[in-house]
Amino acid sequence: MSSTETVVYDYTRQDATGASCTAHAWAKVPAPLSPPQREATKARIKQLLASQNAVLVAHYYVDGDLQDLAQETGGCVSDSLEMARFGRDHEAKTLIVAGVKFMGESAKILSPEKRVLMPDLDATCSLDLGCPADDFAKFCDAHPDRKVVVYANTSAAVKARADWMVTSSCALAIVSHLKAQGEKVLWAPDRHLGRYIQNQTGADMLMWNGECIVHDEFKGVELQMMREQYPDALILVHPESPESVVALADVVGSTSQLLKAVVESKAQTFIVATDNGILHRMRQLAPTKTLIEAPTAGNSATCKSCAHCPWMAMNALQGVLDCLEKGTGEITVDEGIRVKAHGCIDRMLDFVARNPAALQKPAQGFVPNIGAA
Repeated sequence: MSSTETVVYDYTRQDATGASCTAHAWAKVPAPLSPPQREATKARIKQLLASQNAVLVAHYYVDGDLQDLAQETGGCVSDSLEMARFGRDHEAKTLIVAGVKFMGESAKILSPEKRVLMPDLDATCSLDLGCPADDFAKFCDAHPDRKVVVYANTSAAVKARADWMVTSSCALAIVSHLKAQGEKVLWAPDRHLGRYIQNQTGADMLMWNGECIVHDEFKGVELQMMREQYPDALILVHPESPESVVALADVVGSTSQLLKAVVESKAQTFIVATDNGILHRMRQLAPTKTLIEAPTAGNSATCKSCAHCPWMAMNALQGVLDCLEKGTGEITVDEGIRVKAHGCIDRMLDFVARNPAALQKPAQGFVPNIGAA
């Protein structure tokens, strides 16, 4: 097999039935609160966070109210790994994680002594769903000659089976390092990110066939037409997107890196190909810039740009309040799994600490607690 040949292990990207289906997720998205209800709920949450020695950490893709509340109460808004690291280093004894389940698990992996709660435990991720731990273990067992590298968007049990965990900003550096060591890689779960890394590094990578249902919907042909409509705009693309979309990008990077591009670039207009939840933070950090959502459908569609994760949308103020008032949504991770998963995360963190020049690091100072995730 040549060093750049892709072998895809086929697995359904998500469960089409039950609590993990997207229809179920959209049905569980809470109805918007009235302005008085919203303000009263936020006030009550602030009170309980203080009285219970708890902190709220929120992902860039969740509702703007939750992002703002995290900032206002001394929490953070960031990518999944930085959410977990912030929670680990914070003095709070309880972490409220507004995001999807693997993010809560990551927080628990790094902070086993703390209570980790989530607004809705049904909030999951298509990459996580499409990579069941038992099937993944069989895949790894069939290829013992490869180093197992998994993306952060996986369950604790999948991380426990891996040699390395990576984020979208350090994956290139780590896979390049493994290639230089003469290692072959077994990669999971996102095939688009895997192919991007393989194209950039030339590494021998065996791919699991997963994808993010949000990023997979971006359309290269529609994006090209949008570029013609806005010729001065910079196109920002997350590497979980299809190859035809990545090929049109001016900047390819993690959510942190895309934020950095909007803030630091002299350009005034940006076409953004990632979950539209990030636009809330982008507008706060760069209020004079024009942000356009990349297309996920053609002109005849009812929603030309509708890139939003249904599981992220399940996070709401009421769910955070339930965590604090009722103790709902607690994350647990088997200790044996947690220890093994912690090992693959530590390996990544050690590499990043030893090789800072190998990474595209966000600028310091403009976003508190922003991380290389």
